[in-house]
Amino acid sequence: QVQLVESGGGLVQAGGSLRLSCAASGSILSINAMGWYRQAPGKQRELVAAIISGGSTNYADSVKGRFTISRDNAKNTVELQMNSLKPEGTAVYYCNADVRTSLIIRRNYWGQGTQVTVSS
Repeated sequence: QVQLVESGGGLVQAGGSLRLSCAASGSILSINAMGWYRQAPGKQRELVAAIISGGSTNYADSVKGRFTISRDNAKNTVELQMNSLKPEGTAVYYCNADVRTSLIIRRNYWGQGTQVTVSS
């Protein structure tokens, strides 16, 4: 089994910064993509940023230039640096990982979520 544990959420004023961290542990052979999603009340979960093992990244248009995703492949961790936060960024942020646990088993895992609240 694989667990994803997030940390770093909280309350911040608009224009402020937060850094989210996620650590994957368990029976991990390799991790392809890792990413962050968010879900605001009444809205669908959406991709915020993703990074593959080779380092290529993908960002939602709404966060480009303000958020930076990074990962440590040796430690199976991913981080999201969020700058210039806006009130519309208030949501539960979820870590996601595409994990291979054996040569024939590969599946997607989610963290429990961490609340980010941006006050205006």
